[in-house]
Amino acid sequence: MATQLGLDLPARAALGRDDFLVAPSNALAMTMIDDWQNWPLRKMVLSGPEGSGKTHLTHVWAAASGARIIAARDLTTDLLDTPPTGPIAVEDVPLISKNTDIQTTLFHLHNQLAEAGQHLLMTGTQAPSLWAMSLPDLQSRIDAAGHAALDPADDNLLAAVLGKLFNDRQLTPRADVIPYLVTHMERSFEAARRIVATLDATSLARKKPVTRALAAELLDIDTGDRG
Repeated sequence: MATQLGLDLPARAALGRDDFLVAPSNALAMTMIDDWQNWPLRKMVLSGPEGSGKTHLTHVWAAASGARIIAARDLTTDLLDTPPTGPIAVEDVPLISKNTDIQTTLFHLHNQLAEAGQHLLMTGTQAPSLWAMSLPDLQSRIDAAGHAALDPADDNLLAAVLGKLFNDRQLTPRADVIPYLVTHMERSFEAARRIVATLDATSLARKKPVTRALAAELLDIDTGDRG
């Protein structure tokens, strides 16, 4: 298992529609985001493990719909002072499953959006039926939403993401670098961005190409033991 990279480099995530690589693990979710105007009851849930692409798709939807993105933990009653004038995305809803006050705010926000004819997108790591909201009325409204699940990236998708990230930085890694990373890295898009950014900076600083040995060094893996 890869450990934390030794370099802490800022990297801006590319979250546009064209930056999202479609694969069987996320095709349904992408289709639902593209078809957002036809969501039943104008609401949808995206679920999937960390790094599966939920945040990316949320930003894709926000760009298409003009939606505001809010972390569930940041919901406040101030949002309820005026009727919503556009769609809203609420991320990481399961994190408020024990906070009745914030759940109540989301419940009223849900109703305001429905009355105003606006769309609502919610995200969480598990299927919505497992969110276990302590406010039953909110859970019932969540259960009534459409649902699209994203699965973890498979080897082909992860390799494609790495290839695109290297290409975006005009980097040409040695042929064995991407297969090595796919085998050893944390399986998430965010990890891929972080790793490629670090390889780019280190390669530039050392004036050396991106090799498997460099990748192994930055992942803090003993290449002899891990093959």
